[in-house]
Amino acid sequence: MIKYMRHIFIFIVVWLSAGTICSFAQYKPDRLGEGFEAKTIAMPDDYSGKVVTTLVRSLSSCDTHKAVLYVHGYNDYFFQETLARTFNDSCFNFYAVDLRKYGRSLLPEQTPFEVRDLQEYFADIDTALTLIREEGNTDIVLMAHSTGGLITSLYCEAHRNDLPVQGLILNSPFLDMNMNWFYEKILVPIVSAWGRWFKGTKISQGNSTAYAESLLKDHHGEWNYDTDLKFKVSPPVSSAWIRAIHRGHNQIHKGLHIPCPVLLMYSSQSVDGNKWTPQHQSGDAVLDVKDIARYGRMLGPKVTEFEVQEGMHDLVLSKPSARQAAYSEMFRWLRSNGLNE
Repeated sequence: MIKYMRHIFIFIVVWLSAGTICSFAQYKPDRLGEGFEAKTIAMPDDYSGKVVTTLVRSLSSCDTHKAVLYVHGYNDYFFQETLARTFNDSCFNFYAVDLRKYGRSLLPEQTPFEVRDLQEYFADIDTALTLIREEGNTDIVLMAHSTGGLITSLYCEAHRNDLPVQGLILNSPFLDMNMNWFYEKILVPIVSAWGRWFKGTKISQGNSTAYAESLLKDHHGEWNYDTDLKFKVSPPVSSAWIRAIHRGHNQIHKGLHIPCPVLLMYSSQSVDGNKWTPQHQSGDAVLDVKDIARYGRMLGPKVTEFEVQEGMHDLVLSKPSARQAAYSEMFRWLRSNGLNE
């Protein structure tokens, strides 16, 4: 009997330790410098081995219970300091998650951005939200860019009966492939089906540096970021990645029922071309903005659309007039939905 009770006790201790592991991870000074901290949290191993997620925070000087959790896009990580400080100045604590196999969470042995099902990221978001609530934040708005917008839309749909956030802000969400009819309707479904069984087939993303040049300060943009974490040329993706995205898009295209208010923001125009031109500073060089508008309206009953004149793909990295318009709309929308009180 004593031996049996000892086994039960050990099981309970292990279970409790697993449930609170994220609480023992400590914040450390972040690469972004003063005012930014980060903690890296071990997650359960996946099909490729060890997995971690990283939560970055910048706290407001206000006594506040409001917070924003930001989720980055593909070939991306959190580096948008101005975004964080703008929310801090409006009495929001700001948090950002670097998802598994991205940015601060990319381990040496991992393939960047590897994924087989977009639901893999839900655990990272859940972990971040748990920590944010533990730190005294009761009113939380989720914000996401590009592929992060696809992931968070699906996350909110999956949690629609017990949604842990009060609002969703989408900055140019990736809701459809930006390809011609043959690629979207024929080739992508074939690769998606192939990816079910042959997960590691590599598919080139081309060799364009135009979007990176439009952002980087040493080219034509205003920003600095680590090109070892956000590559100038997007690396090849796998057939399993295509399958994960394709399945996510199919779900979006059938329509979602996200119950909270959603702010859907996108540029007034898309731009094409593998080589940089001045037009790349005044439009979305990654996605078709018409697709964003079309499918964004299908996310739920409380979608507010906002078209940013001459915004770039990442609206908060656009030229000053465009990003100021995006910020103004975000805070107007927050006030109108009682999320900035």
